[in-house]
Amino acid sequence: MLGRFESIADFVGKLSAGELEGGGGPVVGAVRRLTIATGGVARERLVSMDARDRSYQYEFPAESIPFPVRSYLATIRVRPVTSTGTTFVEWYGDFDCDAAVEEEMRTAFLSRYVAFTADLVAHLGC
Repeated sequence: MLGRFESIADFVGKLSAGELEGGGGPVVGAVRRLTIATGGVARERLVSMDARDRSYQYEFPAESIPFPVRSYLATIRVRPVTSTGTTFVEWYGDFDCDAAVEEEMRTAFLSRYVAFTADLVAHLGC
């Protein structure tokens, strides 16, 4: 489910649509256009994808950063928990911003990771 970079809107409740710009598949450099349920649009560029590591990274393209940050890089990694047959999802971001908004941005991004992961769990029926 997470490996389909373009399909995040399939499970994130705050998104009404998602698609890759220009068609094609989820290759490094591809940009996904996400329509937010409230009407806004976000764009995210795939920076790396590693099938063996079960991970990928994405960033906001410099020309369309929707937050007061200079840069942002998110990582999603999925790991099997062999003792229980379950899966551990790690989702985090690194960003650079002015000190005045650092805590606000940390809280904003963390709340999104928590909400998006909860949406994924609900979508999968776990």
